[in-house]
This record gives sequence, C-alpha cells and structure tokens, in this order.
Amino acid sequence: MTPRELVGVAEVPGGPPLRLFKRGADFMIVLDRNELMSTRMSGSEVALGTMTCDRLGGRAAPRLLIGGYGMGFTLRAVLGRLGPDAQVVVAELVPGIIEWARGPMAALTDGCLDDPRVTVDMGDVAEAIRSGSGSYDAILLDVDNGPDGLTRPANDGIYTARGLAAAKRALRPGGVLAVWSAGPDAAFARRLAQAGFAVDEVRVKARDNGKGASHVIWFASV
Repeated sequence: MTPRELVGVAEVPGGPPLRLFKRGADFMIVLDRNELMSTRMSGSEVALGTMTCDRLGGRAAPRLLIGGYGMGFTLRAVLGRLGPDAQVVVAELVPGIIEWARGPMAALTDGCLDDPRVTVDMGDVAEAIRSGSGSYDAILLDVDNGPDGLTRPANDGIYTARGLAAAKRALRPGGVLAVWSAGPDAAFARRLAQAGFAVDEVRVKARDNGKGASHVIWFASV
C-alpha cells in the first residue's frame, strides 16, 4: 500500500489542529484519528450543492452562503449549477484550509476561489449568518461533522434553536437552509421543524459512484 504523507497542519481557532495527508493522488483532512473528508468521498458534498440549487428553482441573481470550504466540492457543484448573476459567499474559519486549496490542492480547486461570483469570508459562518438578515436565498452548512460536531465546541451553536432562528432570519422568502451531516440526528430534525422550517431529510451516498456509507442532508425551507 502507498504510504500516507503528511502535507500540512492547520490550526483551528478554539479546537485541535487539522492535518492534511496525501496518499498517491488522494488527499485526506484528518482530526486526531478521524478522517473528516477525502477526495475519494465527495458524493454527498456535491449533492449538498446541486440539490440545494435545484430547490431554488432558477430564481434570478441568487445569493448563497456556504459555511465551510472543506475541499471545495460543494462550492464547485454550486458554481456549475448557477448562472453568471449569482453571488456565493464562502465563510471559512481556518486559514490553513484556504492555503491548502491554493497550494497543494490547487489542481483540485480548479480556480473556483477566483471565480468572480465568489467572495471568501475568513471568519465564523455563525457571524455571517447573524449579520445577514434577509440576505441569502440559501445557506449551505458543512461545518464540523454535522450537528454532532467533532472539530470545535463553538460550532454547536449554529445547530441550536437560537442558531436556527438566526439562519431563518438570514434567509429570503422561499429560501433554503441545507445542512450536511455524517449521520442521522432525530433531535436536530425536530429542532428544524420547531424553528418553523419545512424539512426534507435526504440520505445520499458518500461516494460519487453511489457506493459506500450514506450521509444525511436536511433541506429546510422557509
């Protein structure tokens, strides 16, 4: 087996560091012993982007907020679905993630961060949500590992009743809050409904070939 090579370490404000590994042509972002994301498993991250755009119904000049760049699969999926009048804000808390995207993973990034429709906001997506009243047609959250987070305790706030209320205020009429998770979470699904969202829970395969484990995406509409 090809050995795994450590490419870099990124500090996480208020949490343990992330490590980027490479094995052959594949990259992995790892927290302690947990593989958070990998170029081998992009299917659900792509689905987060494409299925959200499909739910917007082709509205003119949509404005989207993506929480967490990750490896950029969701961003590239969104850009591939949206027209030239769209605006996409990417909120990324960890500078090292963007440095990796522009450095060792530049070929994978394929220029998406330099797309004229994209603005990169280096900061907490929770703040972007709180300050964005009525600003977004869709908010896509792929933060931590979902509502049951691993990376940073402060991330849990965006999934609380208060955090969901802020997300609802940040959405335009008919907007969509899309939340990615590594697995189901009945308590979180109930909080979405209690916050006044119409909730559609979808299971999607982790791999783009339709194989492997299933992840969950909640599409919560206002």
